[in-house]
Amino acid sequence: MSSDPWGRVDETGTVYVRTADGEKVVGSWQAGSPEEALAYFERKYEGLVVEIGLLEKRVKTTDLSSKDALTAIEHLREQVDAHHAVGDLDALGKRLDKLVELVEARREERKAQRARQSDEARRAKEALVVEAEELAQSDQWRAAGERLRALVDTWKGLPRLDRKSDDELWHRFSHARSAFSKRRKQHFAQLDAQREEARRTKERLVAEAESLSDSTDWGPTAARYRELMTEWKAAGRAQREHEEDLWNRFRGAQDVFFAARSSVFAERDAEQAENLKLKEELAGEAEKLLPITDLKAARAAFRAINERWEAIGHVPRDARPRVEGRMHAVERALQEAEEAEWRRTNPEARARAAGLTGQLQAAVDRLKGQIEQARAQGNTAKAEKLERELEGRQALLDQALKGLQEFGG
Repeated sequence: MSSDPWGRVDETGTVYVRTADGEKVVGSWQAGSPEEALAYFERKYEGLVVEIGLLEKRVKTTDLSSKDALTAIEHLREQVDAHHAVGDLDALGKRLDKLVELVEARREERKAQRARQSDEARRAKEALVVEAEELAQSDQWRAAGERLRALVDTWKGLPRLDRKSDDELWHRFSHARSAFSKRRKQHFAQLDAQREEARRTKERLVAEAESLSDSTDWGPTAARYRELMTEWKAAGRAQREHEEDLWNRFRGAQDVFFAARSSVFAERDAEQAENLKLKEELAGEAEKLLPITDLKAARAAFRAINERWEAIGHVPRDARPRVEGRMHAVERALQEAEEAEWRRTNPEARARAAGLTGQLQAAVDRLKGQIEQARAQGNTAKAEKLERELEGRQALLDQALKGLQEFGG
């Protein structure tokens, strides 16, 4: 018979292990000496020690799930309880008990952490919803639209809540975005309608102005032109692509009439010379409004100057382009400032300009590649033809880039 502190082998070859509950049969050994039997079952014990040690390390240093950890512990406990090894099995059982306690503690800690994260995510999403609902009432179309897009990105980065809470908050968030988009569309649709109405009104004013251009009924016709100018200003601005052409026709019709009147009333040259002096003073006063820093104040001041200008009467024909050109320069600066202000609130127009620029840039790049290929193939005629086409596309691209810069892009 052979034995050690934790086990023994009797004369029949039966192997026992000593536990707190007494000796337990480990197994039977007939293949060799008792020492070899004990050594074999001691190695099995060492194997259990190693496996428990590895599991302890995994639990402490990795994100092993509680479920997987408990399954592994149960598997090892079954091996320990089976008593198929010689060693301090009670100590291994106690290590497994402590490991179960650690896993349970970790599970509770993770549960609490998830609860904290869920609470933080809920507060964050509620804050996003509140901000989105405030932005839904904003008239700062560009800034509010960009901020809402940023809120969507923030929302996507937050953890999901329980389905009911998450769906309710998302419904409010989505509803706020939809309300803002609807209001923005209505705003720009109304603006487009106003500009279309202004175009129709100005078309009518232009038609009447052109019909009066050959009138010799000087007084009433001049008075009617002044009324038409008042109506023109009250009509508002038409679409950008129509405004300048309509204005040129309107002013051109008046110019024809007043030029004819000036030629008939040559004796009024002296009066017109005085008018020129007064208008030059007003032009100088108007030029002091530049550069424009306060659009509203500058517009009001120019309107007052222009009313005095209109009240003065005509100047000598040869001086008119020069002095009116000075006023027109100030007026154009005001119009450009108004256009810049409008563009800053029109993200759709900027998107269209950016899209056109991208298309033209792609066309230029494609032509450059075709030119290089033609030259590489020795096809000079084709390369020159493509270069002429490239010049045209490049000019359009330069113009589109300039337009895009006006959007602040």
